[in-house]
Amino acid sequence: MNDQLSLLFVIVETAGILAPIAFIFFHLIRQFLFVPVPLVCVTGGVLFGSFFGAAFSMIGLFMSSILFYFMISKMPKTHEKLSTLKKKWFGEYRNLTVGQVTVLRLIPFIHYHLLNFCLMERNRNFSDYVKNSWISNLPLAIFYTVFGEFISRFTPSMILLILFSLAILVFVLREKVTVIKWREFFKAA
Repeated sequence: MNDQLSLLFVIVETAGILAPIAFIFFHLIRQFLFVPVPLVCVTGGVLFGSFFGAAFSMIGLFMSSILFYFMISKMPKTHEKLSTLKKKWFGEYRNLTVGQVTVLRLIPFIHYHLLNFCLMERNRNFSDYVKNSWISNLPLAIFYTVFGEFISRFTPSMILLILFSLAILVFVLREKVTVIKWREFFKAA
C-alpha cells in the first residue's frame, strides 16, 4: 500500500500544473463514477495539502454545482426522481435552509445532488443559487480536506457522536414554517 501511495505522490509531483486541473476535472466527472464527495476531498488533502486541497476541492465542487444547475432542466426524469426523493426524506412542503444544507453536506451518506436540488428549489434565480452553493460547499471542502487524515483515526463511538451532533444542528437550523394545503387540512374532517 505504501508503494502505491508513494507512486501517487511521485505522479502528482511530476505532473505540475496538470495535477490540480485533473483533480478539479475529477470532481466534475465524479458523479458519473459514483464516487462520494468526501472521499475526493480527503484525497485532495492527502495529495495537495490542506490549503491547496481545500481550494481545488472548492473549485471542483462549485463547478459541479453549476453544471448540475444547467443540466437538471435537460433531464426531466432525474428532476422528478430528485423531487420524489426530497419529498420522501424531508417532507412534502419542507424547504431546507442554507444552514441545513451546509450541515447535511457534512454527512457522508447524504446525496450531494439532492442537496443541490434543495438549494435550487429554494433559490430560483441563478445568482442566489451560486452564492448559497458556494456557502454550503465551503465547510464540506475544508472539513474533509483538513481533517481527512484524522477521520481514519476516529473510533466508531466518536463517529456516532459527530453524526449525532450534526443531526442536532440540522434540527436547530430547520425552517420553522410549515405549509398545509386546504384540501389536506380538511381531509380529516
